[in-house]
Amino acid sequence: MIETPESTTIGYQAESILAGKRIAEVVQATSPHRFTWYNGDPLLYGSLLLGREILSVRGHGAFIDIVCDDDIILSISDGVNLKYYPAFEKHPAKHQLLIVFEDKSFIAFTVSMYGGIYTFKKVFDNFYYNNSLNSISPLKDEFDEAYFVNIFKRVKKDMSIKALLATEQRIPGLGNGTLQDILFNAGLHPKRKISTISDFERGDLFHCLKVTLKSMTDKGGRDTEKDFYGHKGGYKTILSKNTYKNPCPNCGGDIVKEAYLGGTIYYCSACQK
Repeated sequence: MIETPESTTIGYQAESILAGKRIAEVVQATSPHRFTWYNGDPLLYGSLLLGREILSVRGHGAFIDIVCDDDIILSISDGVNLKYYPAFEKHPAKHQLLIVFEDKSFIAFTVSMYGGIYTFKKVFDNFYYNNSLNSISPLKDEFDEAYFVNIFKRVKKDMSIKALLATEQRIPGLGNGTLQDILFNAGLHPKRKISTISDFERGDLFHCLKVTLKSMTDKGGRDTEKDFYGHKGGYKTILSKNTYKNPCPNCGGDIVKEAYLGGTIYYCSACQK
């Protein structure tokens, strides 16, 4: 799923390849997906995109924007896989959208569980998109400890730390996936109530959040996700679907896997009390 390390990585990769290319063909979904969301009728995407030149690509939060001339933007959200193919490679059999450029290279959009593929001119009336676009990224220096403390102050104190950090996109691009290693590094249980977290622990959590997300991004995303070329990220997750059957790297104990707040959490019951 797209979170800050992936949106940032794919944004850089895609811009280096796509900037200056012109869209020659828009191929509609060969495999319609009931949980793919569009902005209006996807059959009209061609009228907006055909002939457009790509100016830039930007990643923000859980979104990646392909910015074209004439203020046309093609954006994808968390859950959509975006992959680049060189000229004359065979088109994948199943996709939810495919864009072919004048040089015959192309990009394919596929959705596994759910995701949004949005085309619009200049403005997109979507709360999560605009919140992501206008929020301060945790990768920026402006996302400082005072900013982090204010996030705590705006919610009820009986909220769990997972609910605070990984729901409602209070920190766009920080989701359930990246949260696991952040909390492990901070020694905090995902169900821990924020009212029980001391100022010292909160400061340590802030540091772990910044350092962990930067490491994930610097290494090209997590090894549970794929980049613009279809390669897995270089960051080796500590707690994820890839590792939960392994012993805790700190104490050697068992890692617990369970469902919580609409997603799977992983934790060491000894190290994250």
